[in-house]
Amino acid sequence: MSTTQQLQDFTQQVRRDILRMVHKVNSGHPGGSLGCAEFITCLYQEVMDYSTDFKMDGKNEDLFFLSNGHISPVFYSVLAHSGFFPVEELNTFRLLDSRLQGHPTTHEGLPGVRIASGSLGQGMSVALGAAQAKKLNGDDKIIYTLHGDGELQEGQNWEAIMYASAKKVDNIICTIDLNEKQIDGTTDEVLAMGSLKAKFEAFDWLVLDVEKGNDIDTILAALAEAKSLTGKGKPVCILLHTEMGNGVDFMMHTHAWHGKAPSDEQLENALAQNPATLGDY
Repeated sequence: MSTTQQLQDFTQQVRRDILRMVHKVNSGHPGGSLGCAEFITCLYQEVMDYSTDFKMDGKNEDLFFLSNGHISPVFYSVLAHSGFFPVEELNTFRLLDSRLQGHPTTHEGLPGVRIASGSLGQGMSVALGAAQAKKLNGDDKIIYTLHGDGELQEGQNWEAIMYASAKKVDNIICTIDLNEKQIDGTTDEVLAMGSLKAKFEAFDWLVLDVEKGNDIDTILAALAEAKSLTGKGKPVCILLHTEMGNGVDFMMHTHAWHGKAPSDEQLENALAQNPATLGDY
């Protein structure tokens, strides 16, 4: 059982990893990665029941599917520090022939990655298949997913959302990274979606609206409540209000860092705000 401080320290190191990975290759997506660092840390360090002896079928363990695959830096960092592959491999992010591509893929065989998620809108459909497979196999573990809010502008999501409730897929917890920003501006400016809570509830999901989406204790409480709602005949959604670029003052409150790498000076500034806690790779 990790303490809140241990989880915060882990998250801080993950932020350093994200910044250094993206800076090294002058490419990648730091904003959303930083905004989800606390959430994915909580999943892998405290909530999910999994094995680092990675097998693609994932029998008898909780599974996580990252649908908004462009935030791969946070995913790779958490996987590495959780023991799926050597932390030093983070040095290969986005390099030719690396297992750590800009968007997660499966043909390189990177432990922890079960789907390729470069194309947005597909993760929920895949996760629902995995959830139903668990039911058919008598496996009582949970499927967890993460999706961008801008990603919900993709129509396939809504087919999956409708399917999940119609088929009573109640062993899945889908979390929406609700930072209200995407590559070209705010989600309202690009394509306003109205109330996501009202929409999910209209599709007969159980919905938790979590305001402090970058607070460790709040996230843990929300995930515990969400898990308590599984098995009740309805899929579960967490609307997690996060801040894009969280933990780096000049990256917060703007969409500008969705897919832009920091300069040398900016990296130094950002790292100074997040001193090493686990040791850099």
